[in-house]
Amino acid sequence: VQLQASGGGLVQAGGSLRLSCAASGRTFSFYAMSWFRQAPGKEREFVAVMSSGGGSTSYADSVKGRFTISRDSAKNTVYLQMNSLRPEDTAVYYCAAASFTSRAAQNYYYWGQGTLVTVSS
Repeated sequence: VQLQASGGGLVQAGGSLRLSCAASGRTFSFYAMSWFRQAPGKEREFVAVMSSGGGSTSYADSVKGRFTISRDSAKNTVYLQMNSLRPEDTAVYYCAAASFTSRAAQNYYYWGQGTLVTVSS
């Protein structure tokens, strides 16, 4: 699976962005899809995950209620809708695919190239 993330940019605090991650291959629906992020000088952290069938989701406490993960199997794309953005959300955001639902980065085999989100105060 090849993943291509897009949609990052500069936004003011309180604003919104929607990230997209387009996947190649016919087996997209078999994979759990996640978003992770890495801020400058910090380790990569889990943001959100959606199960392969789309029936379950999980979010980091820091984004719960503000971010929403979704997937469109017809388009082989997973999204991250980010609302009420804060300066501390500034990071490079990565999409990733795994064979089972997990919040741990080491369980993900496939990664997108990352897209930068900058939230100004």
